[in-house]
Amino acid sequence: MDWIVRMNNAMDYIEGNLADEISYEKVAQIACCSTYHFQRMFSYITNVPLSEYIRRRRLTLAAFELQTSDIKVIDTAIKYGYESPEAFSRAFKNLHGVMPSSARDMGISLKAYPRMTFSISIKGDIKMDYRIEKREPFEMFGVSGLISRDMEKAFAEVPQFCIKCDEDGTVDLMNELLGRFHDTMLHAALYDHTETSFKYMICYNLPKGLEIPDRLTKLSVPELTWAIFQEPHCEIQNLWRRIYTEWFPTSEYEQVEGPSFEMYYGMSGYCMGEIWIPVKKK
Repeated sequence: MDWIVRMNNAMDYIEGNLADEISYEKVAQIACCSTYHFQRMFSYITNVPLSEYIRRRRLTLAAFELQTSDIKVIDTAIKYGYESPEAFSRAFKNLHGVMPSSARDMGISLKAYPRMTFSISIKGDIKMDYRIEKREPFEMFGVSGLISRDMEKAFAEVPQFCIKCDEDGTVDLMNELLGRFHDTMLHAALYDHTETSFKYMICYNLPKGLEIPDRLTKLSVPELTWAIFQEPHCEIQNLWRRIYTEWFPTSEYEQVEGPSFEMYYGMSGYCMGEIWIPVKKK
């Protein structure tokens, strides 16, 4: 499969440049996609951000070299891109649990993160319902929280944030402003992605002329083309994984910058969902 080859070629580039500067643009170019799409797809497929994977690999190689050679700690720090021995020592201890100077001690326990490779996994026995739509600009309103980019942490933090918004009356307030029953489902936006976090906003389309209180905020969404995936049972977390591990690798689309949405329809306890992702043709 061409996608597997491209991804492994991208990993070859990373592995060959761990002691040099790694260009995210070059990695994405090798994988034949945009930098934004590659980073988002890599995180969902591997459950680790690209920057964290590179950091782990560099510190793994640094530990091997300190154990098996007479290289100085300061030279190791410089080799793997750290501006000072102190910064290197902090990063090394955070990963391995010991200082670099202890790496040569007999019996010391260190961590090794192997190089990642991509291979074919037989999937596709369960259909995915999707459609491609172009939408005019629109506005959402709601309340947001900061969520970890680590996917496993995110899958725990998002429900906690939703519970908080239920308990503090935010969900009731929004449905009241919309003139709806209090247990009517709202939507969610995922945006402002950084290396470590993103914003998760419980939200809904902003009706024209509606005045919102200060505790709520607006999100302006530009004109975009959307890949929209249906999930009749609201099993959204599993759908996210399937989109990045099954649909994107075999589709003719890639993700572009912009908010993504989890759209929920119906009442609490009985609802259906959709995931909206901004895309363009490759």
